[in-house]
Amino acid sequence: MNKELENSFVELLEKHQNIVHKVCRLYTNNQDAHNDLFQEITIQLWKAYPKFRGDAKFSTWMYRVGLNTAITLYRKSKRTIKTQEFELVSFKIKSEDYDDTEEQQLKLLYKAVHQLNDIEKALVFLYLEDKNYSEISETLGISEVNARVKMNRVKKKLRTILNP
Repeated sequence: MNKELENSFVELLEKHQNIVHKVCRLYTNNQDAHNDLFQEITIQLWKAYPKFRGDAKFSTWMYRVGLNTAITLYRKSKRTIKTQEFELVSFKIKSEDYDDTEEQQLKLLYKAVHQLNDIEKALVFLYLEDKNYSEISETLGISEVNARVKMNRVKKKLRTILNP
């Protein structure tokens, strides 16, 4: 690949790398897995970059490649034996000054989102990123109506998980 293409890729990746970090956070549960997924998504973006035609915004294309890579790896990892991560075992020291209500609510939300299937996770992620249904449908390769219907079903599902 030529240097100009490489430079433009690096510039765009640096500008939009938070997208990749957010996807990684959604599909991983520790820093090592996050780093591995970030690297894999970056590799896939680099491989696909020469074919990027600019029909969509770079960020939309990046979401699509990142989510597809994460979903593919997530499905492969489902075939492995699940073990308890040491980092996930938390030891709490009670503090009167710190109100962790918001943090606990976020943890519950992430725990609920982790119970969703891969497409539902992607929908919630894009919705929480304030993407409109047009952008969501373009990113996921589904119709806008389908994105709205799926999102309503996911919201109901999350309500059921969070308020059994």
